[in-house]
Amino acid sequence: MTSRSTPRIIQTLRFLAVFAFCAGTLVSLNCQPADTASRTDIGQPAPTYAFEIIHTYPHDPDAYTQGLIFDNGQLLESTGRNGKSSLRQVELQTGKVLQQVVVPEEYFAEGIALLGEKIYQLTWQHQLCFVYDHQTFKKLGQLSYDGEGWGLTTDGHSLILSDGTSRLRFLSPDNLNVTRTLEVLDGQEPVTELNELEYIKGQIYANVWHKQRIAIIDPKSGKVTGWLNLDGLLSPNEVADEEGVLNGIAYDEKTDRLFVTGKLWPKLFEIRVKR
Repeated sequence: MTSRSTPRIIQTLRFLAVFAFCAGTLVSLNCQPADTASRTDIGQPAPTYAFEIIHTYPHDPDAYTQGLIFDNGQLLESTGRNGKSSLRQVELQTGKVLQQVVVPEEYFAEGIALLGEKIYQLTWQHQLCFVYDHQTFKKLGQLSYDGEGWGLTTDGHSLILSDGTSRLRFLSPDNLNVTRTLEVLDGQEPVTELNELEYIKGQIYANVWHKQRIAIIDPKSGKVTGWLNLDGLLSPNEVADEEGVLNGIAYDEKTDRLFVTGKLWPKLFEIRVKR
């Protein structure tokens, strides 16, 4: 009995050894350490683009620009600060205010968006959005939302709101209910203090508060696909107020023109991105 069982024991030990080797090999192939597996998912910082100035226009140096839209040859502009907030229609060529609604002084107005025949205007900390008729500027009502309001734009369906964090909220224009939230990342780094917004060719352009650059954001993934560096656009001595920072993006879809300005800036620029 001993002579018969010994080969079986040897065969069994060999089988177990082979099984352990194969199992270990499979584990090593399929269960890589977390840091190794995740390296393929780490995004690289987005590229940075320069600009060239195509044209310079006058801009009201008292306008604390919070939102900007190009609309049928003119500009729609929201200005902020308590007691100085307004909704304006501005002549592009001269900077002249053609039509204006003064916002009650207790409100600090922020970004605007034009969707259909309505203009939506945020307030900073009152959690209210004023709704106006596009043509007459007659106030049609107001809607409420949670948190602060900074920038506002639209993709043609939803309103897209920034609140100074790295999150963008997609809102129903009927009631401002949140339908989707988007975290904005440059590589793996959250991009905070997102401010004025503009939807351009399927991408969201966003000012970053107190930065001389604009983030270009994929609205599906939240990834920054590029940065527009606007250093040197306006000379430092042209604005004395420390809050006179870059803020204001408008796009003329018909002629593919991009406009930018800032709070209390005396100039508005048509620029071209150099990719």
